Formats: sequence, structure tokens, C-alpha cells
Amino acid sequence: MAATRRAEHTEDTRAALLEAARELFTERGYAGTGTEQIVQRARLTRGALYHHFSSKEDLFRTLLEEVESELIGRLVGEGAPGADVLEQFRNGCQKFLDASLEPTVNRIMLVDGPAVLGWETWRDLELAYGFGLLREYLELVIEAGLLEDQPVDPLAHLLVGAINEAAMLIAHADDPAVAREQAGRALDRLLLGLRR
Repeated sequence: MAATRRAEHTEDTRAALLEAARELFTERGYAGTGTEQIVQRARLTRGALYHHFSSKEDLFRTLLEEVESELIGRLVGEGAPGADVLEQFRNGCQKFLDASLEPTVNRIMLVDGPAVLGWETWRDLELAYGFGLLREYLELVIEAGLLEDQPVDPLAHLLVGAINEAAMLIAHADDPAVAREQAGRALDRLLLGLRR
């Protein structure tokens, strides 16, 4: 019984730290947020923070993975209606671009993610979460005869690059809404151009 309570307390502490970090990193960015602010917002001690995370960067990376996982789960859960699997794929890509306008996704995944973790580490995380879903959709589109039969991995890498760059364009734009509309149209034209 005591071990169960301790495990619950440990999980609650970790969750509180991640929630406080999510709020602060979204509001102020990684550079504008200190560990003292995180522990104060979570109403915990610095010792609790370092018990669960080796550094502020470790906390950020864990949070980034959480945000990535939630986004992919949401995209899969909501689905993307369409007359055929290619249209569903196109609509799913548009939903990802819509998500890039959300403050948490924008700031944590797209602005601070590459800056804090470095491009290579950030890219590896992006591939770990979104690449499998993208690859799966492409296989379905090819099986449906809507794209030329071809090796999926090279096409998936090219498209994940295009989609991520479109999201980055939106995240760094002076007018994100205009950038979202323009990037969405350009991405859709690109995907339509692949149709068999």
C-alpha cells in the first residue's frame, strides 16, 4: 500500500513539473524560463525537479516528446475525412499545419525544439513520432493505386521535410495565419501533383 502511494506521489510530482514547464515554456519560451519559475509554478522544490530530470534541457526534451505524442495521437484519433485515401492524407497534412498555429505546438515543437536540442536531435524526434504515420499513409495511397508504385521511404523523407518546413514557416512568420494559408495551399498542390 505504501509503495503504491509513493508511486502515485512520484507520478503526480513528475506530472506537475511537466505541466508547469508546458505552461511556462509556451508563455515565455525556453530561454525566458528558469528552473526556479518551474518549481514555483508546480509548487515543488528544486530537489524534486532534479530527482525527475537531470537538467532543464532534459525536462524540455521530455515535454517535447509528450507534445509530439499527443499531437500524433490527436491526428490519428480525429482522422481526416476524404473521398479516397489520398484526400484523407492531404487533409491530415492540413490538420498538422493547423496544429502549428497552436501556441504550445508552435513554441515547444517548432521554435524552441530545434534551438534547444539542436537540429539533428530535434529531427530524430520528429522522425520517431510523425514519420511512421506518414509512411503508413503513403503505403495506403500506393496500394490504392493513387500514387505510382515506388519505394516509400525516400518519398516519406521528402514529404516529412516539406511538411516540417511548412510548419516552421508558419511558426516563424510575422503573420502566422497568412503563412498557414499560403503554406497549406502550396503543400496541397505538391501532394496533388503526386497523384497518379
